[in-house]
Amino acid sequence: MNKQIEALLQERAGYIRRNLPKRVEAVDAALRELGFEHKYMTPEPSIETTTAEPGVERATMPKTRRRKNG
Repeated sequence: MNKQIEALLQERAGYIRRNLPKRVEAVDAALRELGFEHKYMTPEPSIETTTAEPGVERATMPKTRRRKNG
């Protein structure tokens, strides 16, 4: 096995023990770039697209409410 892959696997094990999921995902991405795949690796992120629906735009400001004297 490639020494770089072995080093990344050791690094990944340390991140799992310390409960650092974001770092584990980063190491998994580096392993995938090197062509390594394993069933315990985090799933490859899928590309999601969304459409943003803007709020209602108004050309005027709403009326100000006056305080009641009381």
